[in-house]
Amino acid sequence: MKSYLILLVALFSCNILFAQNTFRAIVKDAGTKEIMAGVSVYVEGTTNGAISDRDGIVVISHIPNGKQSVIFSYIGYESQEKTFVFPLENDDPIEIFLNETASELEEIVISSTRSTRTIEQIPTRIEFIGSEELDEKGNMKPGDIRMLLNESTGIQTQQTSPISANASIRIQGLDGRYTQILKDGFPIYSGAASGLGLLQIPPLDLKQVEIIKGSTSTLYGGGAIAGLVNLISKTPSAERELSFHLNGTSALGLDLNAFYSQRFEKTGVTLFASRNSNKAYDPADIGFSAIPKFERYNLNPRWFVYFSPETKMDFGVNTAFEKRLGGDMRYIKGESNTERLYFENNNTQRISTQFFIEHKLNGQSKLTFRNSYNYFHRILDIPDYTFDGRQNGTFSELNYLYTGENTEWVVGANLWTDDFTEKKRTAFAVRNYRQTTGGLFVQNNTKVTDWLSIESGLRGDYVADYGFTFLPRLSALFNINRKWSSRIGGGWGYKTPTIFTEESERIHYQKVLPVNSDFNKLESSYGANADIHYRTAIGDQMVLSVNQLFFYTYLHSPLMLIPLSDGSNQFQNIDGHIDTKGAETNLKISYSDFTLFIGYTFTDAKMKENGESYQHPLTSKHRLNNVLMYELEDSWKIGLEAYYYSSQRLNDGTTGRSYWICGAMAEKIWEHFSVYANFENFTDTRQTKFGSIYTGTVTNPVFKDIYAPLDGFVVNAGVKIKW
Repeated sequence: MKSYLILLVALFSCNILFAQNTFRAIVKDAGTKEIMAGVSVYVEGTTNGAISDRDGIVVISHIPNGKQSVIFSYIGYESQEKTFVFPLENDDPIEIFLNETASELEEIVISSTRSTRTIEQIPTRIEFIGSEELDEKGNMKPGDIRMLLNESTGIQTQQTSPISANASIRIQGLDGRYTQILKDGFPIYSGAASGLGLLQIPPLDLKQVEIIKGSTSTLYGGGAIAGLVNLISKTPSAERELSFHLNGTSALGLDLNAFYSQRFEKTGVTLFASRNSNKAYDPADIGFSAIPKFERYNLNPRWFVYFSPETKMDFGVNTAFEKRLGGDMRYIKGESNTERLYFENNNTQRISTQFFIEHKLNGQSKLTFRNSYNYFHRILDIPDYTFDGRQNGTFSELNYLYTGENTEWVVGANLWTDDFTEKKRTAFAVRNYRQTTGGLFVQNNTKVTDWLSIESGLRGDYVADYGFTFLPRLSALFNINRKWSSRIGGGWGYKTPTIFTEESERIHYQKVLPVNSDFNKLESSYGANADIHYRTAIGDQMVLSVNQLFFYTYLHSPLMLIPLSDGSNQFQNIDGHIDTKGAETNLKISYSDFTLFIGYTFTDAKMKENGESYQHPLTSKHRLNNVLMYELEDSWKIGLEAYYYSSQRLNDGTTGRSYWICGAMAEKIWEHFSVYANFENFTDTRQTKFGSIYTGTVTNPVFKDIYAPLDGFVVNAGVKIKW
């Protein structure tokens, strides 16, 4: 009996061994036919599986006889299920081709280049900030876009007033006047209107932000020497959006925001309204406001009309009305005193319109006209001086877009007018001016091969009183393989002289002589940048992305504010140049619900004048950005941040301190509302800890350059409601 049992077990074991099969496959990209490593493969209904090696080969053993389903999955690719009947007819590896999914990047359509291509197909290097990140930054600073921009590599917001908190944006070491800020492609924050601009643009009605670093003058003309920032507003969809945002801060601030959007059959509407306010705040107890007392109202309605599938139009209005008072805390509080107290009082009115109409001529071409009008009025009061100026500006453009299978053309013309008038308050000469600029441009985007695309452009501008200028530009995109790509580009730029710079803002435009076309000339530049990008999946849960950028800009005869012997100040084109060069490194690692961002910026910006060379003031040579996010979809967002700024050369020849800023935030999300708390700068880094921020007396202070935060540790918390 025992012998029969042994024989039965042996026969059964042989049958089991005979039924075990081996599956071999080689996995490739369906588009490029390149091998794919790290692809997860498993037999459905079992724990039997393996991962493809660096040669794309995967081997799975011990597969039972019969019909079996084998699943292939890889991040960024569509999962594929194949059914096989085992045993197979032969043991040769089976070729499996996976198709890329429509990834988040592929779905992003960029407005700034006027192209219909997606961000991955455009040769121009564009940094994109999407709605999700905008929502997170809105939790930290719902009243303005300073933090949103300052936390990007290569960008630094420079505070020009220590008591009114005015700031400008610097890209890759160049002053704020060389960066063009657009709203939906309209240049409405230039000249006098750039004053307090970053403080008066709320981020909560924005759909996305597009940043192009380096000269981008082909489509937008002068002013984009360092780059441009295009703020793209939300547009209506068939599903109604109604949201409210309430935020309060430990620095005595309060933000109330509301947004409504909906598209109907032939029309649509968006409406954003906000009230932002703050009481004067002095965390260092030095007697001067680190955050001024202010109250601001924004109202941005926009109306959309869809005449037909071929024709659409929209018209919008952006408004901001603000009263901002900074200075001696006793003056702000209205305390009577025999001393003459120092203050800065800003009253501003900002109204701009945007008109856009587009008509598709056929399936390949369309005609677009856009126009904007901008009114900006600012009254700046300090003891013994008042600046009172109005700017009226217009922008009009007509362009034609043709899109072929492998090529795209944009041809157009635009016209700017900038009319500034100043109310005479002193015996000093007023700085009235009128600038008119007309331009013609052409841009071509061609896919030369599967691995090479080229974007070229040429612009010619006539600037009244300054003459003609021509601006060529060229960019190339190299798709080396599915993991590696590279962009190289460069071009020329220029800037029309005005008195509205960081230097004149610091001295409140006192005794600044008018710009004179007989004496001053256009600032001109050329520059180039090159990057290489690598993206891959590691296993089935981790994605690694690395981007390395190198940049260089040469600015010839820059306009500088020079003190004269009679006490006045005059803008002069110096005999010299500014060159800024450096590198930006961006690393992103995603694993499960965690995402880590690490960014490093090296900027070497130098001023060379009369044979002497020195570091350009107020530019950190080394910047480090670190952000760790945990996001459980529709449930939690938790983030940690740490930013490092190296020492900066100041305008008085001294050097500021290096410092770190750290922050943390958490948000709990439900279906229709969420609550959040943000702990900004919990290390309480403040320049007032490094030393005094002014010289002279309390009643007649002379403020030093501001290179570090003044408000210190601030907690803000709020609630968001959505329907």
